[in-house]
Amino acid sequence: MECSNIKNKSRTPLSDISTPIISNSPSFSASPPPPTPPPMIMSPCAACKILRRRCVEKCVLAPYFPPTEPLKFTIAHRIFGASNIIKLLQELPESQRADAVSSMVYEANARIRDPVYGCAGAICNLQKQISELQSELAKANALLVNMQSQQANLVALICMEMSQPEQGPISSQPFENLNFFPDDGNLGSGWDEPLWT
Repeated sequence: MECSNIKNKSRTPLSDISTPIISNSPSFSASPPPPTPPPMIMSPCAACKILRRRCVEKCVLAPYFPPTEPLKFTIAHRIFGASNIIKLLQELPESQRADAVSSMVYEANARIRDPVYGCAGAICNLQKQISELQSELAKANALLVNMQSQQANLVALICMEMSQPEQGPISSQPFENLNFFPDDGNLGSGWDEPLWT
């Protein structure tokens, strides 16, 4: 063992390095220094990836087209073009940019689905549905009012029947003299003559 200690005399043993030195002086801190964070590798935004350009630190598109959503930029880029999107975002205040991007993506989706009408077609379909539903609602309200009036009439009729004093059994005397059919002798007199001459 002595030979191995002589050969490794120039090296410091690992046990000496890992042992902390404790001092009573107030200026020395016993805690190790905080570890340095690993170097952060910034991924370019989806717009810069698709455009194959370097994403700078103050990229206008980076906050609105994150690297996890490349389809969002692809759709908007296909309809509006990257330069138009950048110009629009630079002209707007930052508070309105997020709404503008979501609006552009929605409009681009609508234009891809319906190349002729785009958003106008979607709006027209929604307005048509609204008018149909309003007419159905009006019909249902009219039916409801009709049923309520019938119910009110029925309740009034029942109340009138209950409020009238009870009468005895209805006599059949007024109906005794009613004869709807003529006597059997007169019945055949009109039928003796032929219909055709």
